[in-house]
Amino acid sequence: MRRILTACLLQTMRFDTVKDADARSDYENYCERLRRNGTKFQVEEERTEPDGSIVIKIRKQYNSYKTDGYMEE
Repeated sequence: MRRILTACLLQTMRFDTVKDADARSDYENYCERLRRNGTKFQVEEERTEPDGSIVIKIRKQYNSYKTDGYMEE
């Protein structure tokens, strides 16, 4: 029998400025939603592109698994 002990996702996400969208607001709302849901996460890298979009590398909890060894608690 196998069992997942710890798990984590590493994602690269882009928050665009398409159709005059506010990339900063979208990014902040996304982070707030993760906090509200109790999802552990760490933004490892954040950069603003010349067109105003924001690209982040984020490490976040997968489902409700422990994140031991993947993130600072």
